[in-house]
Formats: sequence, C-alpha cells, structure tokens
Amino acid sequence: MKLVAARPGIVRRSMNIWPPFLFSGIKITDLPEDFLSATVRLRLRWWNRNVAGVLFGGSLFAMTDPFWMMLLLRHLGKENVIWDRAAEIDFIKPGRGDVVAHFAITEADIERLREAASGGAKVLEWFTVEVRDSTGDVVARVRKQVYLRRKRELPVLGSATSLPSPDQAVR
Repeated sequence: MKLVAARPGIVRRSMNIWPPFLFSGIKITDLPEDFLSATVRLRLRWWNRNVAGVLFGGSLFAMTDPFWMMLLLRHLGKENVIWDRAAEIDFIKPGRGDVVAHFAITEADIERLREAASGGAKVLEWFTVEVRDSTGDVVARVRKQVYLRRKRELPVLGSATSLPSPDQAVR
C-alpha cells in the first residue's frame, strides 16, 4: 500500500524496475497524477516469445495483473480491503510485436464502489482491459475480478467491546 500512496512518477519508476516487469519487457508508460488510468507497454523480445515466436501468454497476462487493484487502492484503500480475486484471459490473435494496454476508472466508478462497500458487505467487480498491437487490433482481452470490502474496525483495548484480560473471570 505504501508504494501506491507515493507520487505517480515514483510508482511508475519503481514498478518499471520491479523484476517481474523489468525482465518481461513490461513498462508503465503513463500514470497520471489523478491515478484514474495507467498505460502499459510490453515489448516483444527474444526472451518473452513462446515456441511459436509470438508474445508469451504469461507476459501478456503479467502486463495486466496489478493495475485495476492498484488504481482502486489509490482511491479506496484507506477504508477498504482490496485484492484481486479472479482473472481470465482470452487470446484473440498472436502478438507479433509490441502491445499496449490502457486501464481507466472514473470518479463515478469510485463513488459507486465506495457506496456499494459502505455497509460492510463484500463487493465483487469485474474489469476488462484490451491488449492492442501497433495497428490497434486486439491481441488479448483480460478480465479481472476485484474484491472490495470496508475494513472492519478492531475493538479499542479497555473499551466495553474489548476482550477481557486473562486475569478477569469470564462468567
């Protein structure tokens, strides 16, 4: 959570040297100050090709992995538990060159999710991103399900709702 709370330039640079991204050819190319979007590029290199000579599916999936959760953490993370719950990828056509994915959420999305989680119930939300090649063709479509729930408050020690101390008899 600390990294997500940092300035976008620091987040972008830090994630670009994170080994799973660095060694896969994945790079965040745009992360605006408002943290409502992110653009990610995957460059085709000899080390991220599959046996058919096109982009390895694991690299395509990795380039999309943390972003929906990361954008939501920035806006909702202090009051909510947020994590990726499920994912699926649909390979549309071979990735024969560099590809790009653009993630975007709106203020309306944030408010809708905040309201849905405000009562303490879990919220499961699906987000979709398309990975596109240089001609704009869709190479893969990735769906991620994000889990969101308002954090439960822990009882304050010494309050009427706190647990009894070990030396107190429970009757």
